[in-house]
Amino acid sequence: MEIATGRSNVALVTGASRGLGASIARALAGAGWAVAVNYAHDEPAARRVVEAIAGAGGRAIAAHFDVTEPVAVKSGIERIAALLGPVELIVNNATGPQPVMPIAEQSWDVHLAQLHFFVKAPLLLLQAVLTDWRARKVGRVVNVGSEVVELGSAEFGHYVAAKAAMVGLTRSWANELGNEGITVNLVAPGWIPVERHVGVDPADLEGYRRLVALGRIGSPQDIAAAVVFLSSKGADFITGQIITINGGRTLR
Repeated sequence: MEIATGRSNVALVTGASRGLGASIARALAGAGWAVAVNYAHDEPAARRVVEAIAGAGGRAIAAHFDVTEPVAVKSGIERIAALLGPVELIVNNATGPQPVMPIAEQSWDVHLAQLHFFVKAPLLLLQAVLTDWRARKVGRVVNVGSEVVELGSAEFGHYVAAKAAMVGLTRSWANELGNEGITVNLVAPGWIPVERHVGVDPADLEGYRRLVALGRIGSPQDIAAAVVFLSSKGADFITGQIITINGGRTLR
């Protein structure tokens, strides 16, 4: 699949040492992107992703920085540019703990913790590259949202609200930046089991599966394929869109 953007073809995938981020990083590398594998804590896992990409003939570096800290984001973007080239694709995948708790226990700080990952971090990253993108009329953002915005999952208002905010900024950014050659889209996965779901009750998975029109649980590769498409030339005329990838779990 042909890459859409310009000279450097460098992608930054946040939270890419494991889970969806690792699968997205590997898929983008397979499509020809040089990939900065961002991580906050798990250096060995990030190195394994980089080694897997290199072993398959791709280019990647591990990029250690906190996507919620302005100084760290600025220096992280500069380091990527020095080692790989200027970033032209940002995949906002990084997340933190996602506790389930009733409304009575949800403090404002609990809500802010989610907003830091799903609003603050994408904003900082976009601002760090925006001058360059505007000058060259290149750039793509793919935000990783969630089906919970449609489901309104109970005892999850802090997470649902932050993911809903991500939908809003996706649409606003698409309108503001479209005439400068920059596209902004969001993929909204369903329940995709990854490492942090090890030990989940099989009955819970089966209960979810029964609600999926396609009759199966999705895989990280399903999400990665959509990100690769939105990053390709085939998606040149797509912006401001929310693509739900959950096998028909939610249908409008």
